[in-house]
Amino acid sequence: MSQLYIGLMSGTSIDGIDAALVDFSSFVPRLIDCQTYSYPQELITELHRLCFPGDNEIVRLGHADRAVAEAFASAVHSLLKTNAITPEKIVAIGSHGQTIRHMPDNKLGFSLQIGDPHTLAIQTGIDVIADFRRKDIALGGQGAPLVPAFHQAVFAHSEQSRVVVNIGGIANITYLPAGKGAVVGWDTGPGNTLMDAWCKLHTGQSYDDKGQWAAQCKPDLILLRSLCSHPYFTHPPPKSTGRELFHLQWLEQHIAQCPHQLEPKVVQATLVALTSHTIAQQIMNFGDVQQVYVCGGGAQNEFLMTCLKTDLQQCELDTTESLGIPPDEVEAMAFAWFAWAFKHNVSTNLPSVTGAKRSAKLGVYCPHD
Repeated sequence: MSQLYIGLMSGTSIDGIDAALVDFSSFVPRLIDCQTYSYPQELITELHRLCFPGDNEIVRLGHADRAVAEAFASAVHSLLKTNAITPEKIVAIGSHGQTIRHMPDNKLGFSLQIGDPHTLAIQTGIDVIADFRRKDIALGGQGAPLVPAFHQAVFAHSEQSRVVVNIGGIANITYLPAGKGAVVGWDTGPGNTLMDAWCKLHTGQSYDDKGQWAAQCKPDLILLRSLCSHPYFTHPPPKSTGRELFHLQWLEQHIAQCPHQLEPKVVQATLVALTSHTIAQQIMNFGDVQQVYVCGGGAQNEFLMTCLKTDLQQCELDTTESLGIPPDEVEAMAFAWFAWAFKHNVSTNLPSVTGAKRSAKLGVYCPHD
């Protein structure tokens, strides 16, 4: 019987759709293929607009919900065609959707992902498992980060304490203690989101390729201290965040308070330092971490990786490539695993990570027929 699943993921950077084809027929899931597909440019613009309050939001959100689902369906069709596989061979799609708002921190907290799973199921002819975050929030959790459960399943080691760092738009860490200790993790703060937004504003490029622009200068320590003063960084876990807290307007407020003029590339270098320092500081609080593995788009930023090596001198630092999964493909593979877990009645939230009252099987089932 086929044990092929597809995982779909688009992160807070809104830089494309990662689609992973995964085989779960053996004890260790095997990644067959993973591709990244672009959103239409007009949809990217609308998704960025929807991340902040604006006019006619409900109608625009409804249209974007369907448009994201259609883009996800197109990605699935392309992935299947590339691998000469028919939809009938796929057990299910695990679709994260596109996060528009993540605001879990009050009595009626919520996290909203769009990409209508019913449209996705109908257009692909494949069952879809989606809406992974809201049940955890209903149980009193943050609904994020979710990937630590997958990190535990594929990266834990019985004799070595490890941390997996996922650097997407927002960065999160997963502490995997040696032996049977509790897995914990949380969002550390900005990953690529501020770096990408600042780079786009001043160079027109969507991101700083390999960190080459930032690497031309040193960070401004006054600005860095100001940015690091945000109370989120010292708030105890469980915690999660998004562009609702860390956005260009927040950054520009801190720049305006700086007593001297700053070149744009100095600000970029400072943002790299902010991501690196806030990740490293929270990792070192564990005390016994021997190995740190980086995944997500931030693993491709060579300057950021160099900064992390400096800030984490006491640990071995590498990417998840050395553990058998390319860093850009971990999250999409994780949501294929979430779909597999749903089908096999496996709990996929970690209360020690999210703060939920209990563990639970996450996701909502949307059949294609």
